[in-house]
Amino acid sequence: MKAYLGAIDQGTTSTRFMVFDRGGRVVAAAQKEHEQIFPQPGWVEHNAEEILQRTREVIAEAMGKGGLRAGDLAGIGITNQRETSIVWERATGKPVYNAIVWQDMRVAPDVARFSATGGQDRFRAKTGLPLSTYFSALKLRWILENVAGARALAEAGELLFGTVDSYVAWHLTGGTRGGVHVTDVTNASRTQLMNLGTLDWDEEILKTFEIPRGMLAEIRASSEIYGQAVFPEVAGVPLAGILGDQQAALVGQACFKPGEVKNTYGTGCFLLMNVGERAVPSTCGLLTTVAYRFGKEKTCYALEGSVAIAGALVQWLRDNLGLIEKSSDIEQLARSVKDNGGVYFVPAFSGLYAPYWKEGARGVIAGLTRYAGKGHLARAVLEATAFQTRDVVEAMEKDSGIALDSLRVDGGMVTNDLLMQFQADILNREVVRPVVQETTALGAAYAAGLATGVFSSKDELRANWAVERVWKPELTQERREEFYRRWKMAVERSFDWEG
Repeated sequence: MKAYLGAIDQGTTSTRFMVFDRGGRVVAAAQKEHEQIFPQPGWVEHNAEEILQRTREVIAEAMGKGGLRAGDLAGIGITNQRETSIVWERATGKPVYNAIVWQDMRVAPDVARFSATGGQDRFRAKTGLPLSTYFSALKLRWILENVAGARALAEAGELLFGTVDSYVAWHLTGGTRGGVHVTDVTNASRTQLMNLGTLDWDEEILKTFEIPRGMLAEIRASSEIYGQAVFPEVAGVPLAGILGDQQAALVGQACFKPGEVKNTYGTGCFLLMNVGERAVPSTCGLLTTVAYRFGKEKTCYALEGSVAIAGALVQWLRDNLGLIEKSSDIEQLARSVKDNGGVYFVPAFSGLYAPYWKEGARGVIAGLTRYAGKGHLARAVLEATAFQTRDVVEAMEKDSGIALDSLRVDGGMVTNDLLMQFQADILNREVVRPVVQETTALGAAYAAGLATGVFSSKDELRANWAVERVWKPELTQERREEFYRRWKMAVERSFDWEG
């Protein structure tokens, strides 16, 4: 049997290609960043063609580093930044506009307009999602309304829409020469166009948003063979797994039982709980979403709490203020002080997501005195991620009726031991870091492995999961609650900055 599995991990700030063995260990990897485009305040775009070029480059680089040939791979999985929206020409493969990123807020007026008739939750029963700038549907509608000729071309069947997985998969499997136009249930569930009950595009919502169905990809399982790769270094390898990045991390963390939870600390912060084979509606500001569907097995659902800004706040401290040279420097700077000095940072750069859903919130730094220095600001930046995670955990426990025993963590920020300790402190829960921390790419590889017979069951994947380190809470209850009380005060001050 072919020994290895590849994973394309297309994230918000970079693209990676990673090759894993059957034990979930990394054999080869390559990563490249792409440009973040900010045309005006609140707008965030990517150059889709640059993303595709980076994808080609990292595949070639990783295969070269590992001395690997296409014949060494049993399959390839794709995992991707979700909600980010791309429209491209069927005949040429060229995007008609930049990718509109999940963080982008340009459709806020549409959110208000569609909420005015039926409320912000008018489609929540069908989709599990509130009306928000976050999801794909209104981004797609914006392109159709604002790019010259786009609507006419779309209605004539000449344009395709997809989240990043669909765009990469179409090109990877042939593009204009027979590329497959597919998405999986997890990514489709983030467009606000898929009905959670039918797992198909919802005609009422398509009509409301004026979106031609012919643009949309075929919705498939998260683990099945969709087509064959044509890129030279991986030509002939089956594309056999697709998962949105947060669902991929849930799979990579082997959270296959109801009640198991993972938190991914990346550009944003995303906490998912497996809730089993029935979708659980949220009354506490969380999202109901698809966790995964493997082949012909029943669909598994999740509750999700989405935080817009986590690692992106560290990047902001680096790039906009110049307080650190590289992101990893923040831990040393934060350790230069014994606590936050009374400083709290609410990073509502794109409004607030779960559990608040305040589009008009904006970033706030509260509690400043002349005592406060850059070390306190660095500490407040890290603590903001931990506080936001507690907000989501409390909502998730209420919605699910399940008390968390521990939190499995992954993503770029989990190498920061100071943050992980504070997370355990403010949650009053154990925080568990696995041996393999690249769980997003690993989840995509696992999906491909299940489809191609490398793995026979989820039990094999669970057996691969192992603990690298555990943090236990050390704060007193009094101090914990005082920190959190002041955080909530700061959050309230961020509300309704934009009317």
